[in-house]
Amino acid sequence: MSLFELVSRPMIASPVLVLGLDGWIDAGVGAATALTAILQQTEMEPVAVFDTDALLDHRARRPTMHLIDGVNDSLSWPAIELRVGADQQGNEALFLLGAEPDHTWRAFADAVVELAVAFDVRLLVGLGAYPAPVPHTRSVNVVATATTPELARQVGFVAGNIAVPAGIHAAIERRCAEEGIPAVGLWAQVPHYAAGMPYQDAGVALLQKLASLTGLQFDPGDLDAGGQTTRARLSELIAGNPEHLAMIRQLEEHYDDVTGTAGMNMVTGDDLVAEVERFLEEQG
Repeated sequence: MSLFELVSRPMIASPVLVLGLDGWIDAGVGAATALTAILQQTEMEPVAVFDTDALLDHRARRPTMHLIDGVNDSLSWPAIELRVGADQQGNEALFLLGAEPDHTWRAFADAVVELAVAFDVRLLVGLGAYPAPVPHTRSVNVVATATTPELARQVGFVAGNIAVPAGIHAAIERRCAEEGIPAVGLWAQVPHYAAGMPYQDAGVALLQKLASLTGLQFDPGDLDAGGQTTRARLSELIAGNPEHLAMIRQLEEHYDDVTGTAGMNMVTGDDLVAEVERFLEEQG
């Protein structure tokens, strides 16, 4: 039994497929911020609708009940959909949006790759953000998880052998690799001390990297101004604490020492694992 229903078959030539499934690591809501900016300026049409009864635990992702004068008028159910939309220049792309599945990950990854093959997807791109020992006083770095060394080098990566908990994006990447479809995850590095708050610069960095990698152009809108306000607020909070100031200087020195490597090896694997594990513990 198929996990999805195909509701349209748009004539689209070798598109990029952007993954926007929530529920996994998204420090500073960087990926959610980037996707919100995309959705605000893109009219999208559904292509395929997934069976969320089979994929989601509705006790964890409950539907919303709409009450009118005490009458249960309707329910809004969480959804997972493949949609088609276009950027500011009219370049069409596919977008997989909705909740990260709770069940049948292997079958879901198979289904996504089946759709990618059916629409001759040329590149699959996931968006995410994780907490890292980097300062808010420097630009946000984006690193890759990729299916090929060439893609990893094109984006930049954290060197070394690293073992971290995986989200559904990783499962889809591996199925893409098995099917010969290039796939890459774009991960914005958010200052670890700002990971629990909206960090707009992460969303801007993801949109910029998406543009440079795929040619898809989306306006960040007011995210730049929001990022400036957030950075100013962080600087104000840190200014009165000598220990925090010393930490920022150390992070700045480390960042500046490695910027000559085009973003590669920005942090060590141990640093990455420690910050991700701490973030997950704080998120419960």
